[in-house]
Amino acid sequence: MAERVTICVVSSGRADYGLIRPILDALRADPWTVGQLLLTGTHADPRFGSDADDLIEADALVPMPLDGDDSGTAARGAAAVLTGVVEALERLTPDAVLIVGDRYEILAVAQAAMLLRLPLIHLGGGDVTEGAIDEGIRHAVSKLAQVHLVTHAEAARRLRQLGEEDWRIHTVGNPSLDSLAAAAALPDAALEGLLGRPLGADNLLVCFHPVTLLPDGGRAEFDALLAALGELPASTHLWITRPNADPGHEGLTRHLTDWASGRANASIHATLGAAYLPLMARCRAVVGNSSSGLTEAPSLGIPTVNVGVRQQGRLAGETVFHCAGEAAAIRAALAKAMAANLAGAINPYGDGKTVPRILSVLTSLPERDTLMHKRFIDIEVAGG
Repeated sequence: MAERVTICVVSSGRADYGLIRPILDALRADPWTVGQLLLTGTHADPRFGSDADDLIEADALVPMPLDGDDSGTAARGAAAVLTGVVEALERLTPDAVLIVGDRYEILAVAQAAMLLRLPLIHLGGGDVTEGAIDEGIRHAVSKLAQVHLVTHAEAARRLRQLGEEDWRIHTVGNPSLDSLAAAAALPDAALEGLLGRPLGADNLLVCFHPVTLLPDGGRAEFDALLAALGELPASTHLWITRPNADPGHEGLTRHLTDWASGRANASIHATLGAAYLPLMARCRAVVGNSSSGLTEAPSLGIPTVNVGVRQQGRLAGETVFHCAGEAAAIRAALAKAMAANLAGAINPYGDGKTVPRILSVLTSLPERDTLMHKRFIDIEVAGG
């Protein structure tokens, strides 16, 4: 694409906004690119945290109705996203669409781009999370995408295994790591202003989401996590983010609210927003089943206790301590994590220089016809 290229960057909620924001800023700062922002998913739903400034700034906002807590609600919400995103993209007329990850509403965005014959740029393909429906969604989106921005070499190998052409695959790292140095340098007073309360003597960041491939949605694992956290001393403050919008979130949120009631050392947040990474840098550990503990915490030298099966199969470095979703196992993993010497630990998801690599890819995209006509590359298997 020799002329100035317009790329519509899509975010579906708090989980991917930290990934797309530095990319959007780079696109808007570069003279050869135009960055558009399309918000969908839970961005307009205050139950999951929304930022009024981001909503005002967006070039398009596509709400996702979530009037229930079951799989049917998710399916109907995704259908509404498909319709709304088609209308938004027809109005915005970008040259390409950039999406992140593996949420069900992101699959709807990918469908919209495909049906409108817009080149799709996918960040985060090739990862593995065997405990959630995200696994199938991620690989499906990869097959719909024309350009792949992957966070590590193993992910690139898996995309080649899926038949993707090598020239379409770019190993760039995780873009959220580019802003970690600034996040860690935020003064305590400024961070406490964002949080609305003082930091504890010790701090833990707790993030647990529904486990969509378990019959109970992860409730037993969540109960075990809360039991383990309940035994920690009152001097340890628990900064807890609410579960995401996956089916089963309402039950987990009610249980969490009841459990935290009357506990002075526990605070629940719909989203921590700009405080999330600076707070992570002040914590003794990250605990739960969020991918950020595997992808971002290592660069800060913060250990992660990864609970249960949600992230099963995802690449993890030496700062990650896996444990079963049982109270005794969680207690043991927490003790081990907080006693560990992590000096010199390497984050397998990148070096904090991802955004310039992404911008280099986006400013040198081939012509549209070349992008849109994909070939399937067979891999010869020994003995097959």
